[in-house]
Amino acid sequence: MLVRQLPAGARTRLAQGDADGLWGLSEHLTALLIDEVRVGNWQRANEGAKKSQQSKPPRPIARPGIGRRNADKASPERQAKRADARRRAAERRAAIARGDIT
Repeated sequence: MLVRQLPAGARTRLAQGDADGLWGLSEHLTALLIDEVRVGNWQRANEGAKKSQQSKPPRPIARPGIGRRNADKASPERQAKRADARRRAAERRAAIARGDIT
């Protein structure tokens, strides 16, 4: 977690796999512009076609830090929190079964 306190382009942060700081505002806006142009071209190419005959819509350009959410689910901290929540739930169910909690 201390890595998050480093500047966005710090080599230590990049070496740890944290790519959030690689793109600035101009890069994000350029990617957004490209995505919108691709969607517009896709719409025009499929104009008048039946839904079953249309091509798939274009996928957005991958951005740094966006796909990271799934990776965070497997982090040791997240797994420890889940295990703790499961333990507390099991204790609560046992207390309900004993009649301590109504």
